[in-house]
Amino acid sequence: STDGQMDNLLAEIYKRVARGQRALVVALTRVMAEKLSGFLNNRGVKAIWLHCDVKPIQRLRILTALRRGVFDVVVGVNLLREGLDLPEVSFVA
Repeated sequence: STDGQMDNLLAEIYKRVARGQRALVVALTRVMAEKLSGFLNNRGVKAIWLHCDVKPIQRLRILTALRRGVFDVVVGVNLLREGLDLPEVSFVA
């Protein structure tokens, strides 16, 4: 069920956050990325969404903020197409 998937996702993210690590979550659509980011934020995870409508300079700011710990998770569409170099990320879902 979807509930079980969300519980598992949250458990994995909470583990990473407790260790000071970051996570990337890949969504299928922009709307899904935005909703999932909101879901995570409502559960105490510092999450932000990222998709093609985000300008390159803002995209860079978001990824820098992730690396610095301002955010725990970036939820996005097509996150991996650019070959991100984020050593702080220990979990991709």
